[in-house]
Order: sequence, then structure tokens, then C-alpha cells
Amino acid sequence: MNYQNILYEKKGEIAYVTINRPQVLNALNGATVEELSSAFESAKNDTEVRALIITGSGEKAFVAGADISELATKDPQTAKETAFAGQGMLEILEDMGKPSIAAINGFALGGGCELALACTFRIAAENAKIGQPEVKLGLIPGYGGTQRLARRVGSSRALMLILTGDHITAEEAYRIGLVDKVVVKDQLMMEAETICKKILAQGPAAVVFALQAINHGVQMTLKEGLHLEAILFGLLYATEDRIEGLNAFLQKRPPVFKGK
Repeated sequence: MNYQNILYEKKGEIAYVTINRPQVLNALNGATVEELSSAFESAKNDTEVRALIITGSGEKAFVAGADISELATKDPQTAKETAFAGQGMLEILEDMGKPSIAAINGFALGGGCELALACTFRIAAENAKIGQPEVKLGLIPGYGGTQRLARRVGSSRALMLILTGDHITAEEAYRIGLVDKVVVKDQLMMEAETICKKILAQGPAAVVFALQAINHGVQMTLKEGLHLEAILFGLLYATEDRIEGLNAFLQKRPPVFKGK
């Protein structure tokens, strides 16, 4: 796909996805959602890609929300279709079996907050502002914000953010568990890359199975989740990397994983 609204680049085993509409603070319109879906599918199906870093272009915004001029043209049916398209795009990201990091370099509002919530981790620059202000437009979040935010920070805190439409600082977002780390802005991408490289040094199948165990297990009862964990734990014993990992530990040397 020839991208007009995003940048997609691979460096080694990391794919970088940058929303590139700085003139409108990287607002998400239909075309951008479609391009993100395509980029996430490409990363999912690319065996060379093992992790993603997602950020926004420019100095002000990660994603400042949806494209309001486009939203204003919707009717009930097309609005529902828009929500389903955005939700589908984020489901690809969340369920691809590869860790993703939202490098939040500024405003992450509305769809920007929802995009960050679908990532495995969220790292915010000190200047970041995060929120779900859709109620100020007479709307609610439509790309999964009502569901992922409540699961991330609890229903009471999610309702406080969604019903007031308030923006919160990066530090407040860290305090309530909405982001995982806050760093100075010029260290944001470096920190995201550092975390990716730590993950990439681990057993590839173990990383994938850990993602599956948590992402699917939290939607199950505890008993079902434990059963899933045991199955995945057993499956790892069929891998060469499990042998390498245990032998390396016993031989007091770094493991050399091959993804087999």
C-alpha cells in the first residue's frame, strides 16, 4: 500500500509506525485508519518484524483525536461503520502476537488515547496530555476507549476521564496506571527502543505465548486462564529455544535463541 498519512519503516526486527499528519495534530481520518490497518497487517505477517513502536509526527501530538471535519459528515449508520473500522484496526494491533510500544510524544486524545491503549506498553514524554474528550462533542469513545480504558485503570477512573472529558498529564497517567513510564521528550524513542531490544533478546516463542496467555487469559475465569497457561507452558517444551535457554542458564552463559 502506498501510504499518504503514515510512515512505515523497519530497522532490524523493529517496525516503526508514525502517524504523519502534523498539520492537523495527526488526527485520525478514515484514510489514516485504513493505512494503519494495512501497516499492522504487514507487521503481523512479516516474520522479520518482532516488535513495533508507534508514535506521531511533529512536536505537539501523538494523535490528537479523530478528524472532526470528517466526523461532522457522518450519520448513524456511517458513524457505526467508522467505529467498527477503528475497532478493527486496533484489534489487529492488539492481537498480532508481537509487542507494541506507544511512544506518546504529545497530545494523545480521543482516538490517540485509544490507539495507545491497544499497544502492549505506553511510554509518555513529560509534556504529554492524555484524555477521552468525546463527550464535549456529544459523543463517546468509539474505537474501544470505553472498554480498554476501564480495563486498564478501573471503571471509576475511566468514567471520571470519559464523563468529564478532562486531559491529564503524563505523571497523572502514570499514577493511575494508564502509562507505564514517563521520560523526558528527547529520550522517548531511545527508551522505547531499549525496551524493545530487551524483549527481542528473550525467547521468541516465549514472548508470543506470554502475550497470548495474558491477553486472552484476562478475559477468562481464573481456572480457564490457568489451564491456558499450562497448555502454553507445555508447548514451549517442544521448542529448541527452551533447551537452549535452560542449558545456557546451567552453563552460566547468555542464551542464543533461534526462534525454533
